[in-house]
Amino acid sequence: MAPTAVNGTSTGTSGREHEVVRQAPAPGEASGRTPHHPVDLEAARQSIRLALPEPGSKFSQDDEFCVVAQPDGSWGEFRFHDYDRIFQVPGLYEKIFYDVLGCDSPRFMVGLLDDALASSGVAASSLRVLDLGAGNGIMAEELAAVGVEHSVGVDILTEARDAALRDRPGLYADYRVADLTKLPAEDREVLAAHQLDTLTVVAALGFGDIPPLAFRTAYDLIAPDGWVVLTIKDAFLEATDTSGFGGMIGESIRSGALEVVRRERFQHRLATDRSPLLYEGIVARKRGPLAG
Repeated sequence: MAPTAVNGTSTGTSGREHEVVRQAPAPGEASGRTPHHPVDLEAARQSIRLALPEPGSKFSQDDEFCVVAQPDGSWGEFRFHDYDRIFQVPGLYEKIFYDVLGCDSPRFMVGLLDDALASSGVAASSLRVLDLGAGNGIMAEELAAVGVEHSVGVDILTEARDAALRDRPGLYADYRVADLTKLPAEDREVLAAHQLDTLTVVAALGFGDIPPLAFRTAYDLIAPDGWVVLTIKDAFLEATDTSGFGGMIGESIRSGALEVVRRERFQHRLATDRSPLLYEGIVARKRGPLAG
């Protein structure tokens, strides 16, 4: 299971190079707007050398990893869910998930939301968004591209907030580092003061990153009849799911507490073995409390 190069640099452990799946446009290019992040983020992104496991190797999504060239010439391993370490390296998150593995979830889900808003006669500029699992701000950037003017980020990692402020300054009206399974009263008051009416949770549910209780806390902060935008791996919505999301979200949809207005199955990204990872994308209205 020796790694192979993805961008023209061999690790010396294999003679086969791993082609880059898709070179994503620089954030902001597709819409023609000026990117919010410092221009050196793109330079950092392009300079990173990384390698994936051999194409025949297969890992569970929770165990995927890559190796990244270090300044001293060695190669360091990064598990994909070690977000604290990844966010500390400018451009590494984008390099792994967007340039190499073709992640499309933020753009895709904002497109679904924008379509639903247009059908409902709601201006994107009127939304007040809680971006849960905000990471380094890619979702907020996509939201800003369609006219959203007020986004608040929440993440459990200080490294995520630091990366968002470093790479995409000015996108969030506020960014709170908080554990929503035990949200401090001060943070709850600050978030409530933003009068939030939209919740986005994209590429963040399941795998222990955001547990059901954290999702419920965020949901409860959203005004009645507000918007809920989420992605979740289809397996978490099956009857055999043990994460807690299948019952909570499934029952809420069936009861009408979550009124689905858009729902599509789509390719979130590629796995390291090049197989597609399929997610459910849901845009809904909050019509009542979550089930359970």
